[in-house]
Amino acid sequence: MKWLAKINLSVVIERLGTFKSALFLLTVISLCLFTGYRLGNYYHHFQVTSLEQQKLRLELLYRQQEESIAQIHTLEVELAVEQLANKNAQFLLKTAAEQQFELKKQLAFYEKVMAPEKQSSGILVENVKIMAGKAPNQYQFQVTLVQQQLKRRYSKGYIDLVFEGQDAEKKVEYKLSQVSKLDKKTLKFSFQYFQIISGEFILPEGFSPESLTASAILTKSRWQKYAKKDKQLPWLVDN
Repeated sequence: MKWLAKINLSVVIERLGTFKSALFLLTVISLCLFTGYRLGNYYHHFQVTSLEQQKLRLELLYRQQEESIAQIHTLEVELAVEQLANKNAQFLLKTAAEQQFELKKQLAFYEKVMAPEKQSSGILVENVKIMAGKAPNQYQFQVTLVQQQLKRRYSKGYIDLVFEGQDAEKKVEYKLSQVSKLDKKTLKFSFQYFQIISGEFILPEGFSPESLTASAILTKSRWQKYAKKDKQLPWLVDN
């Protein structure tokens, strides 16, 4: 920029004259203004173009974000539907398994009654149910007996129940006659195929039952020998 310092305006005006010098100066100023205008216009156009590109980029990112959010919501709904369907399928499978188990139990029961040749001979304690009563420590029992002989005659006898458990951390057992007012006639059976005997009993307070033994006692007579069939079960109360 030292060359600018070497320019002597008085010498230039003296050589070119006043008019030419003014014209030259006006030309230089116009050229500077035009160049500045063009540069400013170019820079402004560059800024506008960059701003438009940034806006388009921002709009694209917003659309991608909205699409991603919509996709996430769709996947969440699909996952919830699949979880619900899986839960329903598990419930249906569990229900079907329970129904199949009940059908097998019923089939086995009727097979013992109608086709005893497939089972061992004699009388059988098929099932024992314990149900809670209305009063504290009050329960109901239901004993199902099945005849398993090919040549069926009436099986006659009576049943008995023994409840085993703990009382004051000691092993204790109670017979049905000790916890019930049922008479022997109620506990007797006489059947050819099957019979259900039921009744009520009240366990002593403080006694915690753990298991029970159901016995079917065949009394000795002209047509049958004395026999006793036991079935031991864990303590389980049905609702």
